[in-house]
Amino acid sequence: MAIKPLTGSNVFLMLVAFFGVVIGVNVTMMKLAIATLPGTDVDSPYAAGLTYDREISAARDQVARNWKVSAHIERRADGHAVLQLDARDAAGQPVTGLKFEGRLERPTDKRADLAVELSEAGSGIYRGDAASVAPGQWDLVIEGDAKGDRVFLSRNRVILN
Repeated sequence: MAIKPLTGSNVFLMLVAFFGVVIGVNVTMMKLAIATLPGTDVDSPYAAGLTYDREISAARDQVARNWKVSAHIERRADGHAVLQLDARDAAGQPVTGLKFEGRLERPTDKRADLAVELSEAGSGIYRGDAASVAPGQWDLVIEGDAKGDRVFLSRNRVILN
């Protein structure tokens, strides 16, 4: 069997093929990375910037109310999760008549976020259920509304097993 000599055109074709594969893989990985995690925390940073002063004012009002809202979330083996809130005012009295909403947000994938509808189950006790909650890290976001105005906001990292 005769060995073919390595010519300039063979070397050129090998280099083109090598760099073609490298560039092709880079373009594919770049497209996949952009499609799965765009790198933005909010859809419109401009709109978020416009509401910044309102958010600071709402946070100061929340601190002044001095409410104590404790949350407990538990995930069962079947993926069903139960969220319970206990809301108390500064005097320790139950906070009633509010509309609380909960969200489980994935820190790495906005598409996996889950809403948890909470309803008042007792005096200052609010409960809600979420189905198909995967184990792992979540951000538990709790918002309380009174007559259309947000009066409470909390964001905490939780680990569900």
